[in-house]
Amino acid sequence: MLKPILHLQQRLQILRPLADLLMRLYVGKIFFMSGLSKLRDWEMTVSLFTDEYHVPLLSPEIAAYLATGAELALPILLVLGMFKQFAAFGLLLVNILAVVAYYSVLQDMPAALHDHVEWGLMLLLIACSPANLFQVDHYWERIWARNPRAV
Repeated sequence: MLKPILHLQQRLQILRPLADLLMRLYVGKIFFMSGLSKLRDWEMTVSLFTDEYHVPLLSPEIAAYLATGAELALPILLVLGMFKQFAAFGLLLVNILAVVAYYSVLQDMPAALHDHVEWGLMLLLIACSPANLFQVDHYWERIWARNPRAV
């Protein structure tokens, strides 16, 4: 009885790298587009960090720079699969800080909070998955395994 299920499970493993890539593309696009929107109207971005997004321990200007930089750089690393775990955990942190920073606004918009939970779960899954064929990290690991002095 278990044999057909195990056989199906083995066949589905082939799709794992593609599923990982599609998740990285999906989440990466969301955060990258958010970073671009912050750049388009920088005065509004700083104003939002001053008035609505209350990031603990940081000035609004520094928080705006850090959030924008993270939303532009980390998705690129994530999509390429370069330092994938670092990029995924970095975006997960940005996601958590976004929820904390404007929690009162999100309480009025349950769909927005739902989105953040979904993105967080995807990022956690991406961070915990091993390197695969569609990632730069996979090829670096292979080079490192052959010659540890090469990297």
